[in-house]
Amino acid sequence: MHCDGGITMILQRLFRFSSLIRSAVSVHLRRNIGVTAVAFNKELDPVQKLFVDKIREYRTKRQASGGPVDTGPEYQQDLERELFKLKQMYGKADMNTFPDFKFEDPKFEVIEKPQS
Repeated sequence: MHCDGGITMILQRLFRFSSLIRSAVSVHLRRNIGVTAVAFNKELDPVQKLFVDKIREYRTKRQASGGPVDTGPEYQQDLERELFKLKQMYGKADMNTFPDFKFEDPKFEVIEKPQS
């Protein structure tokens, strides 16, 4: 009889433990399925779709023009004027290239220490 009580107690603990695991797994699965459903949803809301469409349209315009989009001749004149000012201030011919730095090690004199 004592053995039946121990087995019953072990079974009760096992069932409690399994229900805890079951609820934890259930919550975990619900969260993951919810996240993946949003991630795999290809349909965008109208605002997102409009935003993505405008980005794509801008990219094609930029590739076609090879530079800034929807600019007139005054933009190019302003750009050239500002680059000219920078060239005068910094004395560099091409402002679109990174400067080359040349560092030379200083030359030290070796001074003999007199022996005492």
